[in-house]
Amino acid sequence: MEVTIRRADSSDLEELMRWREVVLREVFSIPAGEPMDDLLAANRAYYRAALETGAHIACFACAEGRIIGCGGVCLYQEMPSPDNPSGKCGYLMNIFTLPRLRQRGVGRAVVQWLMQEAKRWGADKLYLEASEQAYPLYRTLGFCDMTGYLKYDKASD
Repeated sequence: MEVTIRRADSSDLEELMRWREVVLREVFSIPAGEPMDDLLAANRAYYRAALETGAHIACFACAEGRIIGCGGVCLYQEMPSPDNPSGKCGYLMNIFTLPRLRQRGVGRAVVQWLMQEAKRWGADKLYLEASEQAYPLYRTLGFCDMTGYLKYDKASD
């Protein structure tokens, strides 16, 4: 199967939203009938703003004229440090392949494309969150576990 990666832009907003809903429902185990109106509205606003400014790059993986996967990278600036002299970072997100087409290189193609885009922008540091299923892929691409990080859980308030 030959996979091509196509950059998404603001004209792809509805398609991006369809894929984002699929990803959210799978990753967060949200049942098909459960409403997500507020969350989807927030995602729509994010895409509109971030695609326009270039703070987010989104893409689709295509094969045989159909979209079979997607991904994105959020580009942002943090304070420069010895391990990131430019302070430029990329946070890979929304990496998804149709379940029936997994293990065929689609995710790898998406991630490699996004990594190239982030590096072209100047990012010296790339992050992502991963499912256990995807860990082997990310490790072969040079990602490693991060230690010393904590995540605030607002549910504990």
